[in-house]
Amino acid sequence: MKDYNQSKQSIKNWNEDDRPREKMALKGKSSLSDAELLAIIMGSGNREESAVELAKRILQTVNNNWNELAKYSITDLCKFKGVGEAKAISIITALEIGRRRNTQEVLERAKITSSHDAATILQQQIGDLPTEEFWVMFLNQGNRIIKTEQISRGGITQTSVDVRIVFKRAIELMATAIILSHNHPSGNLNPSESDKNLTRKFSEAAKYLDLQVLDHIIVTQKSYFSFADEGFM
Repeated sequence: MKDYNQSKQSIKNWNEDDRPREKMALKGKSSLSDAELLAIIMGSGNREESAVELAKRILQTVNNNWNELAKYSITDLCKFKGVGEAKAISIITALEIGRRRNTQEVLERAKITSSHDAATILQQQIGDLPTEEFWVMFLNQGNRIIKTEQISRGGITQTSVDVRIVFKRAIELMATAIILSHNHPSGNLNPSESDKNLTRKFSEAAKYLDLQVLDHIIVTQKSYFSFADEGFM
């Protein structure tokens, strides 16, 4: 009987940072070779080859050129031992996604230059809600929106906010500035003492993380209150 372990070692037995999926998680997508990327798409190899070895062999037939590989049909890919219809379709799908991505323009993130810019966006999100919600707008160094997320949801009159959750998310998104926001379902734009205390709490904590809290905006369906514009920041 042939000892397949002499020609192939299972990916499960590799060092963790050498396994494609784990390597991506530890070192990022740019650390992976073309063969490792293809191996992740396929998920497994065959009895003689690991997924990475099979991927290398497939890529060698097209001189390691993704554009040439994209010309392969399901039938072409299924000629490689270990590649069935499901794997072939996965490969073709991934390459088609890449092709479509190349035909699309990169979307320009909205830039926030004033409280009005931020309030206009936030009013669309939470301005007419029947209960109070707390949202945060995460911005990059150019004050362009990375993401706007709901942090908490409360009742008709108030919602609680964990400062740690907000800053943890800001670090994950590599944001350099944030804009706090919540809605007042009552339609009353006057900030409460708890609103003021929360704003101060965020502003003080942000200094230790080299983050800026640019504003805290209270919104209703038709108007807004900016802590920065009113001199509370």
